[in-house]
Amino acid sequence: MALNEADTCRLHVTPKLQAAGWDTSPHSLNEQQIFTDGRIFAGGGSVTRGPQKRADYLLRYTRDFSIAVVEAKPEGALAGTGLQQAKEYAEILGLKFAYATNGHEIIEFDYLTGIETTLAVYPTPAQLWERLRGSTGLTDSKAQQLLTPSLISDSIAPRYYQEIAINRAVQAVLSGKQRILLTMATGTGKTVVAFQVCWKLWNSRWNRAAEHRKPRILFLADRNILVDDPKDKTFAPFGDARFKIEGGNITKSREMYFAIYQAIAKDEHRPGLYREFAPDFFDLIVIDECHRGSAHDESNWREILEYFAPAYQLGMTATPMREDNRDTYRYFGNPIYTYSLKQGIDDGFLAPYRVHRVVTDVDATGWRPTKGQLDRYGNQIPDDDYGTKDFERVIALRARTEAIARHLTDFLKRTDRYAKTIVFCVDQEHADEMRRALSNFNQDLVKEYPNYVARVTADEGDIGRGHLSRFQELETTTPVILTTSQLLTTGVDAPTCKNVVLARVVNSMSEFKQIIGRGTRLREDYGKQFFNIIDYTGAATQKFADPAFDGFPEIEDQEVIDDEGNVIGDAEDGSGLLAASNRQAPVTGDAAAGNAADSRDDIVRKFYFDGGQVSISAHVVYELDADGKQLRAVQYTDYTAEKVRTLFRSLDELRDEWADPLKREAVVLALSERGIEFKTLAEASGQPDADPFDLICHLAFSAPLRTRKERAERLRKMRGDFFEQYGPQARAVLSSLLDKYCEFGPQELILPDILLIQPLSTYGSVMEIAGLFGGASQLKSAIDDLQALLYAP
Repeated sequence: MALNEADTCRLHVTPKLQAAGWDTSPHSLNEQQIFTDGRIFAGGGSVTRGPQKRADYLLRYTRDFSIAVVEAKPEGALAGTGLQQAKEYAEILGLKFAYATNGHEIIEFDYLTGIETTLAVYPTPAQLWERLRGSTGLTDSKAQQLLTPSLISDSIAPRYYQEIAINRAVQAVLSGKQRILLTMATGTGKTVVAFQVCWKLWNSRWNRAAEHRKPRILFLADRNILVDDPKDKTFAPFGDARFKIEGGNITKSREMYFAIYQAIAKDEHRPGLYREFAPDFFDLIVIDECHRGSAHDESNWREILEYFAPAYQLGMTATPMREDNRDTYRYFGNPIYTYSLKQGIDDGFLAPYRVHRVVTDVDATGWRPTKGQLDRYGNQIPDDDYGTKDFERVIALRARTEAIARHLTDFLKRTDRYAKTIVFCVDQEHADEMRRALSNFNQDLVKEYPNYVARVTADEGDIGRGHLSRFQELETTTPVILTTSQLLTTGVDAPTCKNVVLARVVNSMSEFKQIIGRGTRLREDYGKQFFNIIDYTGAATQKFADPAFDGFPEIEDQEVIDDEGNVIGDAEDGSGLLAASNRQAPVTGDAAAGNAADSRDDIVRKFYFDGGQVSISAHVVYELDADGKQLRAVQYTDYTAEKVRTLFRSLDELRDEWADPLKREAVVLALSERGIEFKTLAEASGQPDADPFDLICHLAFSAPLRTRKERAERLRKMRGDFFEQYGPQARAVLSSLLDKYCEFGPQELILPDILLIQPLSTYGSVMEIAGLFGGASQLKSAIDDLQALLYAP
């Protein structure tokens, strides 16, 4: 008899790998290696995780350097059966060698040559390493530097994609590539990668001049928060080697330097502090958020990078190439590794999100002043048709701000009033108006927590940074809501942030991804498994429709609210709202300039209108189509129907699976992994008494809809012969089981648990009830037959 997969691994695969030396230090073979967490599905009011990716064997040349993957199949299968899966995992893990086996025959696929070979034994670690090293062109000494251990601790343990990014960056440096780019989505740990790259190069004593010393490294960004946080936390293991260049003070005796561009760049008062260092002083410069101006052709900050041209320069960005960051890619070249938002969500390392599209009437139809209408300061408001792109840039409507604040307050009351929330406003002034409005609408909590709502902008200085620090802390209650304009778009690690609110138009895809990145971090221990994007401007809907967008929402809700901020209706279809969204979506040119502004000086003259009324105008569910390219309106029931049709080609196929209790469990699990729960579905469809099978068949295949009671009565009436084959007490047990089914559904027909509760327990113990049917196997057979007949056509 052929061995199953587990026994094949135990008796054949593992011994052969051990014979090749894969279990001798520093090499290792990791069996059943899980390398993803499984995507989170947050649809239909429930949160579930999809399956994890698991390799049968992950072969590591050293603790930090994976080199091959092995997929095993049962002894009776062909050896090549698992090769496609092995190749898939090898490509995800960035490996050059993939193996498939049935325990006897071994199939190797070598990505270096493209050749597939049948082997009798596995290559040794030394043989695989030599083949791989030869393809890199690294000398023995540089290859050993590549293998320098990372720092592993409870807080720093690279995930599979981080390990790929780290090793590729170090290899690129050792290979002499001076301009290097890593593209990794917000929340995927760019700072951890940067630290490990620096740590490996620092400990291997790599430097540009090949001298016997540690390298001098500069970590460069454009905001203090992007520098101070890494310096004080992630890079803390560098100890006294760290130094921040600020206040005009420098030193040349350290090895790990930190600076913001503004502190070392030239301005009207000084030629540039960076010139205090020789052009070849630094061996490596790490540029965090490098898309934010450092590589722009006309940027003053670009001068700094060009001045330090001899240094190796590692750029890190969260955004793939777009028109607005083309200079970045032109300067650094194509990324050596990309890990996208979509990959992060698919792997279960990033939180998925729901999108709530909320439209005010003035955003939907525009706002126009009456003839001669004056603003707050007595200025006549120019006659024009103002839309979303103009609000808070050209015309400030207090009623609109208050309607948004009222609606957001009500949203938090319905969900969680202590859910950390960031509101992105047009400018600092708008952020202050929004803070005031939100504070007034939440006065009950503000009375208890004066900083329940806080503004964090450039003008707030240390006070704002203090609010931000407390917002980021896991154990603090307040502040709960932060209002901001530009300051929090990048680099702010707020793992418990559950709501990202757009009260301004966002034109740049790069900036949009940075903004939603404020919520993508997972903290399941704090109940953070997904987050909400609450969009009052249409920016999110517009960006999701962009073919270049590589992430996807779970669902999108669209609500209509009145001038009091109350939800006044759910749209049955998205036509009217989509039209409204499309009307105010075009935002380019001067609107784009407005997004970049963070002070009144950068904004065109603004008019302030404090009167009038603003109402909030449409709840539609949106999700991406099957290709993951376009948002479309869909109800939860429609979502369920589509997912059922992707799993089953016909009603008969679904019925065959459902009638078998064991197979039914797999069906329920498959639907649950896609966010479909029967309780939620029954509520959404208004059919609480329907059998789950009938409900999904009705939605997916337009089958007649029956209640559980109707199914049970039909079975009693049409198949009396089934019951007559048993004695009176056995028939009574079956009848009681049907009654339980009518009340609670098919999940009640599970042995032996159902026999332990009333009224079934009155017929005796489990063994005594089984005796009524002639034994345990006959009892199981009777209940299986009952279920098969229950779901018969």
